[in-house]
Amino acid sequence: MEHKILNNIKSPEDVKKLNKCEIDLLCNEIRGEIIDVVSKNGGHLASSLGAVELTVALHRVFSSPHDAIIFDVGHQSYAHKLLTGRLHRFATLRKEGGISGFMRPQESVHDPFVTGHSSNSISAAYGIYKAKVLSGEGGTAIAVIGDGAMTGGMAYEALNNAGAKKGNFIVVLNDNKMSISRNVGAMPRAFTKMRNRKGYHKMKFAVSTLLLKLPLIGKPIHNFVFSVKEAFKSLVYKNNIFTSLGFNYLGPVDGHDTEAMERLFTIAKSYNQPTLVHVVTTKGKGYSYAENQPKDYHGVSSFDIGKGKDVSKCKTYSDVAGEALCELAANNKKVCAITAAMTEGTGLSDFAEKYRSRFFDVGIAEQHAVTFAAGLVSGGMIPYFAVYSTFLQRGYDQVLHDAAIANVPIKLLVDRAGIVGDDGESHQGVFDVAYLSTIPNVNIYSPCYYRELKNLIADTADKKELSVIRYPRGVENNNFDGEIGGDYTVLDNSGEKAIVTYGRIFNFAVEAQKSLDNVDIIKLNKIYPIEEKVVEYLINYKEIYFFEEGILSGGIGEHIGSRLLQRGYSGKYNIYAIGNEFVGASTIPSALKKYKLDTESMIEIVGK
Repeated sequence: MEHKILNNIKSPEDVKKLNKCEIDLLCNEIRGEIIDVVSKNGGHLASSLGAVELTVALHRVFSSPHDAIIFDVGHQSYAHKLLTGRLHRFATLRKEGGISGFMRPQESVHDPFVTGHSSNSISAAYGIYKAKVLSGEGGTAIAVIGDGAMTGGMAYEALNNAGAKKGNFIVVLNDNKMSISRNVGAMPRAFTKMRNRKGYHKMKFAVSTLLLKLPLIGKPIHNFVFSVKEAFKSLVYKNNIFTSLGFNYLGPVDGHDTEAMERLFTIAKSYNQPTLVHVVTTKGKGYSYAENQPKDYHGVSSFDIGKGKDVSKCKTYSDVAGEALCELAANNKKVCAITAAMTEGTGLSDFAEKYRSRFFDVGIAEQHAVTFAAGLVSGGMIPYFAVYSTFLQRGYDQVLHDAAIANVPIKLLVDRAGIVGDDGESHQGVFDVAYLSTIPNVNIYSPCYYRELKNLIADTADKKELSVIRYPRGVENNNFDGEIGGDYTVLDNSGEKAIVTYGRIFNFAVEAQKSLDNVDIIKLNKIYPIEEKVVEYLINYKEIYFFEEGILSGGIGEHIGSRLLQRGYSGKYNIYAIGNEFVGASTIPSALKKYKLDTESMIEIVGK
């Protein structure tokens, strides 16, 4: 797209030269570019549209990369990319070989830290700030964090560490009153209370700005007045959590008023003390569909700009998991569902509506969710925690320590397991098998089909075992009408070769078998622990080809290979999985082909 202002922005320094009218036009052009590209490529729309003026104001007051700006999660960083010299590559957003949908240091010096998961920006920014102090480099660091990410415990660990210490460290709270799902808990209520004091804060901004303009004596007087004012305010108001942790608190301020934000950021920049600036924004700002339905426009696939996204959709694995839990809960009052701020994403919207007292959205707090589930079990309930594979990583310690050691039979529904596509390295669900299979008492299942997923959810309800049911993103490709049961299923073709696999790529093996002679398929239904009878069955084959949509190191292919070796297996054993690397952004079919996990690759490899 051609833009009058945006086309001339080569670095953040160019933004500082613009007048008010040009700033307004720039914000409109940024929104237009984001909507245009995301409508074609998919991406995180509502969050980025809401942060446009905020990003412009940050770059007008601070000097990136001298001042490090870190956007928590990073899905609201699209405007930042456009202002830091990446307009010419923006059309490649989330494409294979293109720019990331999140912050990536290898992409630009203006991205000081890798982002993708929430609640880590304050820790990272504080570390960068202290490094600047220790090295004498100068400059500051700014963490831009949403109110949704503030439900994550790591954010408070960082605030506790950074607060009440000297230094110009800044946190910007981007308060849009929601994360992906509706915000829950005490913190959102506290932010709402803070938003209701705007008159008081407007007067404070005006006085602070006036004092800071006075030569020589302005700053000392400002600091004295500020200290007196804070003492007085503590008598009138109860301290909010940020002041209690040692931060100056500024705001709330309209997150779509660049001038107001610039004044506040300038004041924050003058303090020699950690400061939190509270900015109130509208998610989806400037695109009516996204403003009216922000949760539906958080992450989108391609869509028609004039008509909005297509709300009709095919049934997904997530939907089936939610349906199965509803059916289970209808007949068993002990069944509960837990999500970590992903009600819609994990298919739990109907459960939340039908069984409100047994539905728990704990916020972006996977660690708490796992231990909370263990507590529910200890009280006699049957909780299912539905969580994306990439986010369960944060709960590893709790699975090990709070559930597995005592063999507490929590149920984990691991959504988006395997390759997920365009979101890239931080969101691929390829590590869960490797890290969960290191934990004793964990039982892992990997269904391929909807019927299999529903049966496993129902079957594990009464099992006194820690059950993990993992399933992929998207819709099923059902090309197999046979029976699936037990720990493994065999498609016998009287062969001396065997393809061993699990999960959705079993479909590709079924297709490949049609073009191969004398090749059997062994589908693992329960993939861990590996039953001895599976090893005994496989040892009779001369050649075994294990295809695994996960990381090779620590995967099931390695586990079975080790067991076969211990039994004296002397045949040919081959593992095709993801090597020691992170899977970048691409389409799912492209990634599967790259790692030789598709039908054509299986035919080529096994048919040699």
